[in-house]
Amino acid sequence: MMKTTTFTERVYALTRTIPKGNVATYAQLAKGAGSPGAARAVGGILRTNPNIPSTPCHRVVASNGALTGYSAGHGISTKKTMLLAEGVVFNGNNVDLKISGWKF
Repeated sequence: MMKTTTFTERVYALTRTIPKGNVATYAQLAKGAGSPGAARAVGGILRTNPNIPSTPCHRVVASNGALTGYSAGHGISTKKTMLLAEGVVFNGNNVDLKISGWKF
């Protein structure tokens, strides 16, 4: 019998596959986890990420590339610093999704 994973487990699993230097959107993860339209739920799940080192929730952004919700360090500024260190390209304060958006 195949084990069924929960939406939360699927979100964490997908988040772990986002490569360094790329970002995914909350909407992409919702769709990839089988619940299109559940972008806010993805945000709620990542807010309680129990394993930040191996589940890089800082690589998840809004659909327009805006940085939203990050509870570690100094919040959004920490998220931006981490993304810049990984080579993510910004256009102003938003991630340039044409360059750094992950296609999965």
